Amino acid sequence: MPHNNWKNIGSGRRAGLLVPLFSVYSKNSLGIGDFDDLKLLLDWCSTAGLSILQLLPMNEVGSTFCPYDALSSFALEPMYISLKTRKGRPPSGGHVDYSIKEEKIARLWKTYLKDNKAFSKQFDGFVRLNGYWLEDFALFKILKKYQLGRPWYEWDDCYKNRDSEALAAFKREHANEIAFQKWLQWTAFRQFREAKVYAESKNIKICGDLPILISRDSADVWAHPEYFKLDFAAGAPPDMYCAKGQRWGVPIYRWERIADDGYIYLKEKLGYAENFYDILRIDHVVGLFRIWSIPYNEPAQNAGLNGSFDPGDENTWRAHGEAILSVMIKSTRMLLMAEDLGVIPRGCPETLEEFKIPGNSVQRWVKDWNVKHDFLRPKDYKKLSVVMLSTHDTTNWAAWWENEAGTIDEALFAGKAIDRNIDHKNVINKLFDPDRSRHGRLRWREDIDSQDKLVSILGKPKEHLMDFIDLYENSYLEKEKLWKQFNIKGPMREKSDAGMVKAALNMTLNSGSIFCIELLNDYLFLTKLFKGDPYNYRINRPGTVGKENWSLTIPVSLESLFKNELGGEIRMMIKSSRPI
Repeated sequence: MPHNNWKNIGSGRRAGLLVPLFSVYSKNSLGIGDFDDLKLLLDWCSTAGLSILQLLPMNEVGSTFCPYDALSSFALEPMYISLKTRKGRPPSGGHVDYSIKEEKIARLWKTYLKDNKAFSKQFDGFVRLNGYWLEDFALFKILKKYQLGRPWYEWDDCYKNRDSEALAAFKREHANEIAFQKWLQWTAFRQFREAKVYAESKNIKICGDLPILISRDSADVWAHPEYFKLDFAAGAPPDMYCAKGQRWGVPIYRWERIADDGYIYLKEKLGYAENFYDILRIDHVVGLFRIWSIPYNEPAQNAGLNGSFDPGDENTWRAHGEAILSVMIKSTRMLLMAEDLGVIPRGCPETLEEFKIPGNSVQRWVKDWNVKHDFLRPKDYKKLSVVMLSTHDTTNWAAWWENEAGTIDEALFAGKAIDRNIDHKNVINKLFDPDRSRHGRLRWREDIDSQDKLVSILGKPKEHLMDFIDLYENSYLEKEKLWKQFNIKGPMREKSDAGMVKAALNMTLNSGSIFCIELLNDYLFLTKLFKGDPYNYRINRPGTVGKENWSLTIPVSLESLFKNELGGEIRMMIKSSRPI
């Protein structure tokens, strides 16, 4: 079944920008980017010749402030509401201080108390049209407040199990606070819609992000526990970038139960997202085919080691994914894109191709993996894809070049060595260059220039070392291989600089992919705004929880960004690339 929603976007190539709204700010921001800042960001995209603006999920977040572990698949984050204040307070220290949320909500409460007697027909219409999720969400938020912030599965039994009489009594007692939550969502809806209309006036398409899963402690799971397998947690199996795999903690779907209800839960999510987006990225699309499922009681330190795929029968995976994607395509006018990174079963890319859904091409991984282990030429990139240097889950390109290119994960190597009874400390000293190994990554010594040398040092029969050989072939001289495509005069440079970043960006802009959507952070390395080790400028480190995740801000305000020459430079790069 073809993806007919292309007609709303057109078949021409487009260049775009990916930036979390929390990462930008203006002189009027109150500690975090807001919907008014979104319009200013759209202005900057227009000056830079960018016609797609991609955002991370805009759903209300929980205590970790992770947009992929949200309190709702529908509700917008109220921190993004503009207070229309003249006394802004930009973030400091390069990261958002999320304590600002409490202050913003307090200010919005005062506004609500002044306005709540003048609710309009538009507000009533909003509440009525969003009855599927809004009532449950507003009730969930206030119940959580009076249950001292505990997750819903630790609430008093009458609330946890949704006793109708107890909930009705709670609603009566806290009617005004529950109405305030609805008012917040209405306010966020209006401001986001206003930004969407503004984007249309600029001929810019807004791309949203649909998380594949939802927080265990969410209004969705509390209201519809029948749709989830709560005895399991989703994650990812071990790979060359994450030795233990990942455990995300979120529950996996009970798709057969969702299907029994006509996929109404999925259709409602798409319908609400359509208010704000022209394009929707499906996060971890492979999870629609099969997902790594970890017993919920598995010790946290084991991460994703002891999981299994759900469904268990790989012969059903393709049909499983096809059925869900078919429903999605039929249920929305938005163009669907897919994050299809990681270990992918064959049926997934084949289905995406059949449905005309573009996947991702991340430059550092776009290689001939089976023969030469070399980077593909830009012209050979898959047309039906979104090309980029980096993602929100990876290092930026400069950090990758300096710290990761030509390396393998130290924990992964050590784990494999221990499994084969290899003295990993001894062989690490013989195989890797300590002066060029950092941040948990091991850089090969240049004199390890053959499989035979690798096998000799590991001291085991070659047929028992094929996974080590694969790691070696895919990473040895990785920098040198990419450098050859840059056409930069002189010897290869270990440190990144603006010229190298520009060469890498030009590769993606001149690729065969239909869309080129780059992180703002990667574009900023064309300037001198970032200081020190580029490894520090990261949006998220998968598998970790910390205040530096999901909080990175750009080093200047949007107003200052307009004064920088970056926008004009990007416009010229786009203009000089293959027709976009």
